[in-house]
Parts: sequence; C-alpha cells; structure tokens
Amino acid sequence: MKRLLFILLTLTLWQPSSTRAQDAEALGALVGVLKESDDSEFQLDILKGIAAALKGQRNLKPPKGWDAVAARLGHAPNEEVRQLARSLSLTFGSKVALTTLRMVVEDDKSSLTERREALSALVSARDTQLPVVLRSLLQQPALRREALRGLGSFEDAKTPPAILEVFAELDTAGKRDALTTLASRVSFAKSLMAAMGAGMVKANELPADVVRQLRAHGVKSVNTQLDQVWGVSRSTPAAKLVEIARYKKLLMADAAKPADLSRGRMLFNRACVQCHKLYGEGGEIGPDITGSNRSNLDYLLTNILDPNAEIPNDYRTTILRTKDNRVLVGVIRRSEGQSVTIAMPTEVLTLAKADVAAIEPQNFSMMPEGLVLALKEDELFDLVAYLRDSRQAPLPNKEK
Repeated sequence: MKRLLFILLTLTLWQPSSTRAQDAEALGALVGVLKESDDSEFQLDILKGIAAALKGQRNLKPPKGWDAVAARLGHAPNEEVRQLARSLSLTFGSKVALTTLRMVVEDDKSSLTERREALSALVSARDTQLPVVLRSLLQQPALRREALRGLGSFEDAKTPPAILEVFAELDTAGKRDALTTLASRVSFAKSLMAAMGAGMVKANELPADVVRQLRAHGVKSVNTQLDQVWGVSRSTPAAKLVEIARYKKLLMADAAKPADLSRGRMLFNRACVQCHKLYGEGGEIGPDITGSNRSNLDYLLTNILDPNAEIPNDYRTTILRTKDNRVLVGVIRRSEGQSVTIAMPTEVLTLAKADVAAIEPQNFSMMPEGLVLALKEDELFDLVAYLRDSRQAPLPNKEK
C-alpha cells in the first residue's frame, strides 16, 4: 500500500499541470511515508522521486515534518540516503545542509561519489562561496571535470585565468569542459579569445559547437576574431554542393594512401563523440551512427558538410539564456512544471524556469556546420577513413 501511495504521489509531482498547492500536498504526504519507513531501499526510492521532481529548483519551502525526517535520514546506514536527504534539505534552503555539504566536498576522506554528489548539489543551489572551492578543485584530477563545468554557473573574474592555467594539462574531455565554460559568458569568452591570441589555446582545439556558443553572444570583437582564426562556413545550398564535391575529390585523390585509423578515432573523440554514439561509446544528443550508411562517402560528406539539409525535430538546436547572462546551447529534453532540461555536448542541465531569461529555438541542427574548418587535410582523411571503416580502431597510446 505504501509503495502504491508513493508512486501516485510521485506522479502528481511530475505532472506539468500541477499547482504549487498540489505539489506541497504531495510532498507532505511523501514526507509522511518517509517518517514511517525504516526500509532503506524504499526510502531511497522516495528520495530519488522527490529529487527528480524538484531538480533544478532551489530555496523551496520545506514540506511539513521535513526537518525531523531529514535529521533521522542524515544518520541512515545507506550513504545514498544520507546524501539525497542533505541535497533535498539544501533545495529547501537549509543552512545546516549547506555547511555540511561544503565539508563533504572538501573532505578527501569522503567517498568520491559522495563528494561529487555534494558538489552537484552546491552548484545547483548557487552557493556563493563555491567558486573558490571549485578553483581549488582544478588541482585535483578526480574532481577536475566537475569543477570545470561547475564554474560556468558563476560570474567570477577569477575563473578564466584559473582554467587557462591548467588548460594545457587537460585531456580531450577536460579541454572540452573548459572551453564550454569559457564560452558560456561574455567576460569569459573575451578571456578565451585573448588566450587564443596569445597562443595558449589553439584555434583547432575549439570544437564547432563551442564556436557556435561563442557566436551566440553576438559580440562583434569575438566574432571577428573567430572569422580570422577559425574560419567562416558558407551555408547556401549551391556553395555546399561545391564544397562537398571539392572534399570528395580531395579524399578520392588520396584513396590509395594508408590511413591512420587510430588518429581518426582520436579526432572523432575530439569533435564528434560528445554527441554521437559509435560502437556503443559516445553521447546521445545526436543519432547513433553505428548502423548508418557510413561506408558511402557521398552520404558521409553530405552529413558532415551540410548537417542542416534535413533536421529531425529531436536534434534541433535551442539557445537558452539565463538571467545571470549565461548562454547554453543544446537540445531541450524537457520543459514541464517549474524546470527545463537542456542536453549539451558536455552535460545535461536542469534549471528552474525562474532562472531562465529566454529559450530561443533555432532552425538548424545541433550538429554545427564548419566541423572540417578545424581539421587539416590529412586529419580529415584519417577521420573519414575511421568513420567509413567497419570495426573499432585502438586509440593512440597517448590517448589511452
């Protein structure tokens, strides 16, 4: 009976048409169920349901009886129960939870999972003291990627130099996290462009989706520099046909040359794997290309060079602008109730609609034009050869 009640109440929380009064009533009833249960698995189910329904929101009024239940769950034997109870207390504006979670993040004796979850909760809560902690975590490889992404949530002049200081030692995934954060705010973007001008960041390290994110700010000086160092992609249909024919001729001329498939995979990981899955590895923003017609060169070049020719609705780009002047570029996965979820190449974020200034659907694909502009001719040759091959290639030793 309790489990049936839990399911019905959780469904009420997930209904986009529910009112705040209905939400409060459902939350209160779920807290009542938690108060009576000693079953850790059942407690975990309820807490997960509440956390999922309230994700992205903060400073909510706590439901009746929550403080007593949270205090009891804070001593539960199950680590995940303890963590979720603390995170939800933070969602309900608890200062005690804020202090406790800060201590967990900075305690290297806590489990890595617990520290990551605590960090995620503090980022979602927009803890004003967190930027200092996040910058210190850039020196800890185990939490570095979470820190790089989290820094994008705060407008702080000390963030760009801190990220750029460690940029050279980051791996491919870490560099993408760093670049996405540096492209998310105008002040950060200007620092990134200055770093490119000084040679600290190479133009070919900028993925095409990050270039799109930078251009979304509409800052003339940034766009002018991008035109100079990254290039301009022509978008008329006639120009695309000429471009496809040119690249096909180029690749066919070198068809007899042996390809470096390992380097091709490395380039795929740098430019494509965040959005596309291949051989079971990769992101899910774009379609899984494992079973696509990859061996056909015309098909491959058309999709790479002219991704906007046909755009399925599930892969249309949206620019989301927050009230604190952050720009996020991705695919809207959910926009119901009080929150909106956007999937981006580096992460999936859920934000409170109260924090969103504008949601701007775009008439182009999440796969940006101009991917080849960041590649040398021999790199494109290896990437295309890797994509056309029917088996997975090993990574180069330095990428393993």
